[in-house]
Amino acid sequence: MKFKILLFAALAFALASCQGGASEATEGETTEAEATEDTPEEAATAEINTLTKEEKADGWMLLFDGESTDQWKGYCKDGFPERGWKVVDGAIMCEASGKGEAGGGGDIITKETFGNFELKLEWKISEGGNSGIFYLAREKCGEEEGQPIWKSAPEMQILDNEKHPDARLGKGGNRQAGSLYDLIPAKPQNAVPANSGWNEVTILSYDGTIVHTQNGENVVEYHLWTDDWKEMVANSKFKDYQDFIDVAKEGHIGLQDHGNDVWFRNIKIKKL
Repeated sequence: MKFKILLFAALAFALASCQGGASEATEGETTEAEATEDTPEEAATAEINTLTKEEKADGWMLLFDGESTDQWKGYCKDGFPERGWKVVDGAIMCEASGKGEAGGGGDIITKETFGNFELKLEWKISEGGNSGIFYLAREKCGEEEGQPIWKSAPEMQILDNEKHPDARLGKGGNRQAGSLYDLIPAKPQNAVPANSGWNEVTILSYDGTIVHTQNGENVVEYHLWTDDWKEMVANSKFKDYQDFIDVAKEGHIGLQDHGNDVWFRNIKIKKL
């Protein structure tokens, strides 16, 4: 009987010690496991605006880290626009001005220029919105040389295909999302609708071969400086702009202010 009493006391003491230890860990600092466990919100955004080990090894570089706009400037401006553009929730956002291309902060471009490259980013457009991604852009400023970016740079269109009138203009859908604006329609047309999520796109530029990819599918392919290119431009709104006919072999990446809310994130590039 004495042995049973002692055994019961020992078990009770062990149980109390375990409970006390758990209580002490709860009342003190978080445990190591708790400290390394991401919240659902952190887990959801952990990979935004970062490079994987594989991307780093493959030569990719970030053009936006989710906070700093140091790699960007206003077109024909000394620095980043003081109004019209801002960083919101890990994205570069263009704020709506309601004035189309005539209002807001204007287009922004990378400070660095690129020739052969692969560009990746995600975009999201507001209802009825319009924007674009320019590439191989010349920056011509001043009273004598001043010209808007679209007169020298091809544009991958960003659009709310459902509500913006541009979707019904042009020819064969060549002003819809993913298209080479006003020249070649994106096929298949697979853009995520406005306010429904992010579109993942890439632009590949290599010795004049250009490929647009939208949400995992190649939607546009063409070749600069060829007779076909010159003929296509000659039959377009760009026919009078020599810098567009003879697109630069190296130029800026640009994001368009078209007067509507639009967001960009995960902007990364690899030189080829």
